[in-house]
Amino acid sequence: MTNPLLDIQHLSVHFHRPGLLSRAHPVRAVDDVSFSIAPNEVVGLVGESGSGKTTIGNAVLRLLQPTSGRILFAAEDVTTVPERRLKPFRRRVQPIFQDPFGSLDPRMTVEAILTEPLIIHGVGRGRSDRAERAAALLRLVGLPPDALARYPHQFSGGQRQRIGIARALALEPELIVADEAVSALDVSLQAQIVNLLCELQQKLGLAMLFIAHDLAVVEYLSDRVIVLYLGRVMESAAAHDLYRRPRHPYTEALLSAVLEPGVGATGRRILLEGDPPSPANPPSGCVFRTRCRYALPACAQAVPPLRPVGNGHATACIRNDIL
Repeated sequence: MTNPLLDIQHLSVHFHRPGLLSRAHPVRAVDDVSFSIAPNEVVGLVGESGSGKTTIGNAVLRLLQPTSGRILFAAEDVTTVPERRLKPFRRRVQPIFQDPFGSLDPRMTVEAILTEPLIIHGVGRGRSDRAERAAALLRLVGLPPDALARYPHQFSGGQRQRIGIARALALEPELIVADEAVSALDVSLQAQIVNLLCELQQKLGLAMLFIAHDLAVVEYLSDRVIVLYLGRVMESAAAHDLYRRPRHPYTEALLSAVLEPGVGATGRRILLEGDPPSPANPPSGCVFRTRCRYALPACAQAVPPLRPVGNGHATACIRNDIL
């Protein structure tokens, strides 16, 4: 079996709000999450807003310091690496952000945006070589080289996201963390960017953590899918298995809302009652039990572990008789 490129082990990220009482009730944004990504693999991370998806992405990028747990990249524990020594790691792991305009400096030309990471990491043999590299990056993402002299405001949203993708690829990373990379675009542009990401992933052999709330997009792009709720993993499986036969009530409810042929194919919309509980005061036992139509009294007794249910499929539900 191939060693994982990224291995997340029992990751927790808790935040403390101002005030003495909040120290006893931290916001548990991510709570005991474990999963791995193999080289050249795309793992989709899905869940409602507030489920902890972006927090996990930021922790992987070391933009946040985990409260506990380990993040191993190429077998090295990057959670223990001091900030001043993270430069080699940051070259190998790059982000694609949600907002294609806010993530680009409006005062910089496209050439300056694309060559900045090359300068920081000492890549290239001078300005002309870096400019050639930047032009090649633009061609790779479907933009003309003459765009180098223009500024971000002179491009459409989809074109700006292509520039953001080009910047992420400038240092030839091994892992891309794409955080809601298409959610700010209209539907037609979403399809173009998703197709571009799929082509680049296959052409360059990239591993990718693809964070999104759109399950149809995640299915198209991902090899495996991890479903989060209130900072915990509810289900994990190969994409085709999870969409064909979800084994957790939360996944079943999410898929029932997808308006795509073959996704959520039961044809019945499952409405989850109420709002998600506060991550500062999660329910005892299974955190989903307060909104689960299959909940039993036993669901409140202990946090259900993620258990295998066959063929690489795992679920954090104590019931075997419902799905």
